[in-house]
This record gives sequence, C-alpha cells and structure tokens, in this order.
Amino acid sequence: MNRKDHWEHVYSTGTIEKLGWYEPHLQTSLDWIKELSSDADAPIIDVGGGASTLADDLLHAGYRSVTVLDISARALKAIKTRMGKEAELVTWIEGDITSVELPTNHYELWHDRAVFHFLTIPEQQQKYRENLSKALKPDGSLIIGTFALEAPPKCSGLPIQRYSPKRLGDTLGREFVLKRHRKELHITPSGVEQMYLYCHLQKNT
Repeated sequence: MNRKDHWEHVYSTGTIEKLGWYEPHLQTSLDWIKELSSDADAPIIDVGGGASTLADDLLHAGYRSVTVLDISARALKAIKTRMGKEAELVTWIEGDITSVELPTNHYELWHDRAVFHFLTIPEQQQKYRENLSKALKPDGSLIIGTFALEAPPKCSGLPIQRYSPKRLGDTLGREFVLKRHRKELHITPSGVEQMYLYCHLQKNT
C-alpha cells in the first residue's frame, strides 16, 4: 500500500476524533503562529493538515490567506464538510508534499504537525526540503512538530523518524536556523503517550 492509499484507508475507518494524533485545538501551533505573523494577509500553509481544526482557528483569529495541503482526499472532504461555508475561504491542495508543485517564495509561514516524521527515507526528506525551500519566502518561518526521541517508534502502523532539536536542524540543513523548541506530551484517544517536539526555524535570506 502506498502512502496515499494508506492515509485514505486511515481516514475511512473511523471518526476523526478517535485518530491517534487528534487534538481539539493545536494550541501550541496557534500561539506560535500568532506571535510570528501579525499580518492578517500573510500566506500560511498547513502541510498535512488532515482534518485538524487549525484552519478553522486561523480564520477565527483573522487570517485571510490560509492553505491546507494533505495527501488524503477523504481528510480534506471531512474538514470541508465540518467547516461548511467557511471552507470557501481556504485554499485546498490535495497532494503528496514530496512531489506536489507549490508556488515559489510564496508562503510566509509553513506549519507541519506530524508529516515530516513519517518520511523515513533520505530521498523523501530531500524532496520535502526542496519543496519547503522553494515555497517559503526568505526570512519565512517554519513551525514543525515531530515525534521526540522518547516517543514510540511507530504511528498509525507506520515507522517514524524521531528527532532531537539538533537532529531536526541537521536534517533540514543550514538554510533553516533553529529559533526555539519545546516538548509537549500528547495522549492519544486510546491512552498512548506520545512526546512531540515542536521547533520554530527561520529560513535564511
């Protein structure tokens, strides 16, 4: 089963609120975005947005240029259904972040919670970096949440790559400067503990 088929299957077999990574609100991400981007028209992309509520919360916070990208058509359909008319205010992209075409130097902020750590093959990581480097503006911000070193070695039945701040910075390369990081314990709906590492990095000019 390829990546797309896997995630289409995941989003077809249960309610969104019971998925392992689900949180009612991505508060850390939202707080950091508000601190980093005061411009309501700043283009923001949520990579692997799935059916999270971040797009809703960004709109409610006044942001007017929000893009959500996900590999799963089912996930995007679910979030559009939940948002109703508000979904028309968001740009939706169905695609694989390792191959999708994104506009050059367009986004001021790139958000990714729990996508990059599923890319365990160096070639996949390189394709992600190339898209990130192409699409994020110089001086743009990257907020990325991955499994920390203490987290389980798998998620949703797939192996993941666990990160420390240094390992994440080394993997993303010198183009991205680590500004801050924090750990946050996530407990899945089934009670499994997953330690997340959140990092804010800035793209060099």
